[in-house]
Amino acid sequence: MKIQLDKLMTEQQNPDTMSIDRMNSYEIVKAINNEDKKIALAVEKELASIAELVDACAERLSKGGRILYTGAGTSGRLGILDASECPPTYGVSDQLVQGLIAGGLEAIFKSKENAEDDREAGIEDLKSINLCEKDVVIGLAASGRTPYVAAGLEYANSINAYTGSISCVKNSEIGKIAKTAIDVETGPEVVTGSTRMKAGTAQKMVLNMISTGTMIRLGKVFNNLMVDIQPTNAKLIERSKRILMLATGCDYSRAETLIETSNHDVKAAICMELSGLSLDECQKLLAENGGNISELLHQLQK
Repeated sequence: MKIQLDKLMTEQQNPDTMSIDRMNSYEIVKAINNEDKKIALAVEKELASIAELVDACAERLSKGGRILYTGAGTSGRLGILDASECPPTYGVSDQLVQGLIAGGLEAIFKSKENAEDDREAGIEDLKSINLCEKDVVIGLAASGRTPYVAAGLEYANSINAYTGSISCVKNSEIGKIAKTAIDVETGPEVVTGSTRMKAGTAQKMVLNMISTGTMIRLGKVFNNLMVDIQPTNAKLIERSKRILMLATGCDYSRAETLIETSNHDVKAAICMELSGLSLDECQKLLAENGGNISELLHQLQK
């Protein structure tokens, strides 16, 4: 079957970079930068859909579900990147947000371009991690048509999991399958068809919004501080002390004491300092409020 690439905006020639092969280095990077400036504005047009998907993710995760990204090539790698950064940033299990890539783990490091056409693998990879109706499956495909991704979304719909899609073309094929479609029109690439560039940047921006927005909704952030940080090395221990100082106004010495007293539980330490309650009382209240320190403190102020 012939794939009509001429109809995909991501495959068009960019009129502003037609002579890029004759530019000097400064002109090349300036041309790339000029194109990159357009991406945030393109993402802005999809904010309502992105927020809708954040709502769905927060709801499903609060009930025991997971976020599962699925993609091929650059899109798949970006999903894995976003997933891998959630545990150290927000203290969540590495099972809560996962990334699947066509071709498996080897495809993270070495291109396996033919893997994107394997529809069966798109389904089997989700089955292998026991996809269920509590989960959210988010398919990523710059072209909006990757068979591996489309098949996975169709399977997810069939078992009533929530589905979302992130593409870089209007009215994408995967967007027609997903319950929430995010179609960011990034336009022609600097180098024709090289969707690791503008399209990849747009997808990374959207993924940042989805995972960050979801974690904020789940109470993983207090003010704008990473209060579920896992202090697993010297730098992160110092960061946890700084977070305590910013959150409570205490000095370094007091933050050090709180970190030790709370067994490195930053949210419990904040609760102890701002409420005057004991560690046991704060941990009990945190459990009652789903670990949401903002909600806990709000309840105490009533």
